[in-house]
Amino acid sequence: MKAIRRFTVRPVLPEPLRPLSDLARNLRWSWHAETRDLFQSVDPERWASCDGDPIRLLGSVSPDRLAELAEDRRFLRRLTAAADDLADYVAGDRWYQTQSAELPTAVAYFSPEFGITAALPQYSGGLGILAGDHLKAASDLGVPLIGVGLLYRHGYFRQTLSRDGWQQEHYPVLDPNELPVGLLREADSAPTQVSLALPGGRSLHARVWLAQVGRVPLLLLDSDVEENDLGERGVTDRLYGGGSEHRLLQEMLLGIGGVRAVRTYCRLTGHAEPEVFHTNEGHAGFLGLERIAELVDQGLDFDAGLEAVRAGTVFTTHTPVPAGIDRFDRELVARHFGTDAELPRIDVERVLQLGMETYPGGEPNLFNMAVMGLRLGQRANGVSLLHGNVSREMFSGLWPGFDADEVPITSVTNGVHAPTWVAPEVFRLGARQIGAQRTEDALTVGGSDRWDAVADIPDQDIFELRRVLREQLVVEVRERLRASWRQRGAGSAELGWIDGVLDPDVLTIGFARRVPSYKRLTLMLRDRDRLLDLLLHPERPVQIVVAGKAHPADDGGKRLIQDLVRFADDPRVRHRIVFLPDYGMAMAQKLYPGCDIWLNNPLRPLEACGTSGMKAALNGCLNLSVLDGWWDEWFQPDFGWAIPTADGSQTDPDRRDDIEAAALYDLLEQRVTPRFYERGQAGLPDRWIEMVRQTLTLLGPKVLAGRMVREYVERLYTPAALAHRSMDADSARELAEWKARVRGAWHGVSVDHVETSVAATTAELGTTLSLRVRVGLGELAPDDVEVQAVSGRVDGEDRITDAATVPLKPTAGPDLDGRWVYEGPLSLDRTGPYGYTVRILPAHRLLASGAELGLVTSPSQDVVEGAGVLMR
Repeated sequence: MKAIRRFTVRPVLPEPLRPLSDLARNLRWSWHAETRDLFQSVDPERWASCDGDPIRLLGSVSPDRLAELAEDRRFLRRLTAAADDLADYVAGDRWYQTQSAELPTAVAYFSPEFGITAALPQYSGGLGILAGDHLKAASDLGVPLIGVGLLYRHGYFRQTLSRDGWQQEHYPVLDPNELPVGLLREADSAPTQVSLALPGGRSLHARVWLAQVGRVPLLLLDSDVEENDLGERGVTDRLYGGGSEHRLLQEMLLGIGGVRAVRTYCRLTGHAEPEVFHTNEGHAGFLGLERIAELVDQGLDFDAGLEAVRAGTVFTTHTPVPAGIDRFDRELVARHFGTDAELPRIDVERVLQLGMETYPGGEPNLFNMAVMGLRLGQRANGVSLLHGNVSREMFSGLWPGFDADEVPITSVTNGVHAPTWVAPEVFRLGARQIGAQRTEDALTVGGSDRWDAVADIPDQDIFELRRVLREQLVVEVRERLRASWRQRGAGSAELGWIDGVLDPDVLTIGFARRVPSYKRLTLMLRDRDRLLDLLLHPERPVQIVVAGKAHPADDGGKRLIQDLVRFADDPRVRHRIVFLPDYGMAMAQKLYPGCDIWLNNPLRPLEACGTSGMKAALNGCLNLSVLDGWWDEWFQPDFGWAIPTADGSQTDPDRRDDIEAAALYDLLEQRVTPRFYERGQAGLPDRWIEMVRQTLTLLGPKVLAGRMVREYVERLYTPAALAHRSMDADSARELAEWKARVRGAWHGVSVDHVETSVAATTAELGTTLSLRVRVGLGELAPDDVEVQAVSGRVDGEDRITDAATVPLKPTAGPDLDGRWVYEGPLSLDRTGPYGYTVRILPAHRLLASGAELGLVTSPSQDVVEGAGVLMR
């Protein structure tokens, strides 16, 4: 029989055990080994059956066992110690509290997904895991962050396979009452709600759930409330599901509703109001509109409100291709804003202007969420050095006239939260070497360039550690593979072969990630005979563990999975290659440590960062990857291998895949497997162990989320907070009026004449030229602009490739024609082909970048021809 109504019955803990509830409700347990050990000791079998979820554990443990624990003095001492440790962690000073700089009082961090723990399945892949690691690292560092997201009643989806290897999606209903979250409540205990106005007089209501991530509150908005009609109740049904309007409503709720939730949380708890708003990808971009509307209510006009909001906004893009950005039909957006819907006091045309692709090659009728994010944020970044370059190229149309390397998008390379992803065995090895506290500090705060203490760990210890982790992975894989085959319809009698799957002494390769086509899940299958030879080599075999989900609407991705599954089902190789369905955090935490090689072969440069290889590296796994994302930035042959890329513009996709697959096979056959199986005098793979040592020593400190969050604080959050403080109402009005005036008058700005003190086309290194430039400023004054000399080496087409800029100073003017003369020195500090030019940019003390307005004036061709601008 099926129940007509469902309840969650909570246990009543004996008074001495009440701290267990607080420990379970704070998600720090997900990365704090001592707290997890405490919960495991409550009931080891139930802990395993609950997949390490303390909320489920406490809901299922017997009253007799609870009564027994309430009398167990040893357990109560451990419980008191864990509760005291959490209290000190939450309230004590950490890295942030020891800084002398004027740091933000608080930062609000918005993301459509958060991967905190498998017990809170609100993520699909790398973006969400990164957001979760960001919150955890902020907590460890003491950064006063407030996370904001949505609570999806079905999460992303659970993945199984059909008998013929086709991906099947399942959407289990998540009951928030069974998750480690609690309702945010008003002073009278009523659940807090935020509401959005919808067209036709309807409303979208949402409750706010609170997940406590260490020191960081995470607010999750949930539209499944009785006040909503059926359609609105389903707005937060599943992550990345539904059509365009469904997605738009999700993003309006996240951005606009999220700001309202933050304001409510601060009102109810006394938490400091955020000075900085950080949007992780464009999905939350509407938060800027809500903040402008708040300022309009306080008396500012739209343009001044825009300047005030931009000053304190940080936008992070994770997308290396335009197709990965959310874009909505202009009319759909217009229908949801304005007098009959949300934000009625803002002209809908001003809303649309923020997201329209008003640049060459743009679609004029599409509203682009990333474009809006860049226009609403004074500071923006990509997530690796290479991705920063890609982003500057991709969005350069928003800053016409500027070289791509001057587009105001910087980069902060992603990191991973080491306490979440480092195996306990690896942590214990470090603790034996330098002590538990120093190891914990090294993994959380970071700050050093190298972990030199790794050099003192004996080779034998490293070798034994790697084998233990590999053996644990073998056990995990067999359990998961057996469960998968049962789901595919196999009977127990036909699954005896699974007991021989994988070998703890064989070189193990891991490949696990989402399955869009650009990540090339099946590149390894390009030459199946060579792959068979690698898997079945009599002396140097390899074994491969593969996992990943395709988006439910991506049949191409599902076909890639089916191709790989069918290959792995072959009785000749099924003991050497496996596909594990339902890739998620719980699987990943076993997979990364247990692999010897982490394989990554995307189409360069389409991997924005890619953090799975970082998690593997922290466990002593070596990377074998295309030079893309973070690997392009930090690869050294001391600790891994780079797969060559065939990225010439004339190479067709099939040939490119053939070339790169052949390079992968060559590396595995000629360099990777010999290095793993080669033994030194002590019977150990000395050279392999040295590469593991170098991975931990050199990569370990770099790949930390603690390093990443410290960079955000120092390079983005603190400058944004200072800009926010300086942008009071009068300053915002001043800047808005100045921008309007400059834009209106820019047509009158010109470079009329350029001359130098040297007429020859050659000069000696160290020579200083005198530049004299006559410019027209029209209705503008010298205080409104900066006239610059731009110089550097030039390529074969006379493009300046490593530009240096020097401001020139006005020395005379205006003359009768309204012209000004600017002068300054130009030092020839590099040999070889050298060139210079002159340009004029807008200049104001409140601008974060001279490129901010996208306005620049350079010499006309007539002026260039008379200027003698090249020296060879």
